[in-house]
Amino acid sequence: MSDSEHEDETGGLFEDPADFYPPTPPPTFQTYTTKTGAPITLHLVGHSSTEAHHLWNGSRVVADYFQDHPDEVQGRTVLELGAAAGLPSIVAAAVGAKRVVVTDYPDPEIVDTMWKNIWGCELLDQKDMPIVADGYVWGADPEPLLAHLSSGLEGQTGGDKKTDKFDVIILADLLFRHSEHGNLVKSIEMTMRKSRDSKAFVVFTSYRPWLQHKDLAFFDVARERGFTVEKILELKTERPLFENDPGDEDIRKTVTGWVLQWPKEACEEPST
Repeated sequence: MSDSEHEDETGGLFEDPADFYPPTPPPTFQTYTTKTGAPITLHLVGHSSTEAHHLWNGSRVVADYFQDHPDEVQGRTVLELGAAAGLPSIVAAAVGAKRVVVTDYPDPEIVDTMWKNIWGCELLDQKDMPIVADGYVWGADPEPLLAHLSSGLEGQTGGDKKTDKFDVIILADLLFRHSEHGNLVKSIEMTMRKSRDSKAFVVFTSYRPWLQHKDLAFFDVARERGFTVEKILELKTERPLFENDPGDEDIRKTVTGWVLQWPKEACEEPST
């Protein structure tokens, strides 16, 4: 009996009904307003198992921070991990970062959405774009990301492929992925330039207050790998991102920011 005859005989017995799976939510967008009043439209995928369909509070706070402290990114190379919409990266580029590589899980829809946000931002120089989007799995070989520095962006000339790494790393609201802490720190190790001027900005909210200790365990991993850790900010938002979630509301509204740096003895380059 042929496959087609078998299918006819069973009447599609093993086929799921057309409405068996709920439809994927459509893409959405949100608007972020810079401190100068300029709007940035941020497109988001309709749904993602990596939670890339949210504009996280950590992203907003990092974007605000770079506008208040533009010297942290001006003239520097920047890498963002788990970026979703890529807001901090776009703001870093807009305030003068030399080169920016914005990354998230290598899902075509997520990467396309990051590109859409880049090309749609009127604050960026479309003729000399300093930012590129790419897919990246935490802990994986970072050579494709580092290659963006050596090859340059939009015609810019890069440096020595063997030494080019990033001055600034951004992790916004990623610490709830407890099983990935090791890979996140590994990615910082592999991509951050060994200079006292280099910084990894880690900004997050404990959206599940009863697991806050597990979120904070990330910094234990970072210290074990030799990084210094410093808390640089704490602020409370007007309301929690997920208003109907359980747990202490004050914790769910609180955003904290931390900086990871190489200790002096680990640095291969002097501070500038």
